[in-house]
Amino acid sequence: MVDNPFVRDVQFLKSAVKPSDFPEGTLPEIAVAGRSNVGKSSLINRLTNRRSLARVSNTPGRTQLLNFFEVNGAFTLCDLPGYGFAKVPLKIRQAWGPMVERYLEHRQQLRALLLLVDVRREPGDWERDLIGWCTHYGIAVVPVITKIDKVSVSRQKQTVMQVSKALGFSPKRGIGFSAKSGVGLEELWAAIKRYQKARSGPQAAEGAEDTPAPPSP
Repeated sequence: MVDNPFVRDVQFLKSAVKPSDFPEGTLPEIAVAGRSNVGKSSLINRLTNRRSLARVSNTPGRTQLLNFFEVNGAFTLCDLPGYGFAKVPLKIRQAWGPMVERYLEHRQQLRALLLLVDVRREPGDWERDLIGWCTHYGIAVVPVITKIDKVSVSRQKQTVMQVSKALGFSPKRGIGFSAKSGVGLEELWAAIKRYQKARSGPQAAEGAEDTPAPPSP
């Protein structure tokens, strides 16, 4: 893997389901969320310069817990379970929403959520609902359009803008990302560093440039 100058140290902290099990501490936290098979594990591995920090599997939906990692001793990264894979048992699928909403509601350290969207897929109700939750709880959202290498270089910028707009954001707000080539890595780290320093709560989200406008009818 190509050297990542942004990462010195990454430590797995723990997995959890409910707030009482979340790691203690005051480090700012960045969460990562996306549909199953959106490339979340690949993004986390590239982001942290580790080959298998987050498992990359041909069977989407395997990770059904909130997984916490400490990065550089400076912030915590929370890997949220993938959403929408049909082969996951119904009981687990039904528990996804309440588990994630409890996390968004109770995690005071949370500064921003990286919302991953596959460049080849149209954003749907799930993405918009998650943005709505984040807005309600005062959490900034950073739209990350994954697998950008699947689109020709000449169309990448336009496609990222279209996906961002479909999510209700400014067309220029999305970050196009490729775990394969590393495109967008520097831009993504810049966003993470910006939100490490941000305040938490509604006031932070209201002033954040990544807060979406209401989607157009």
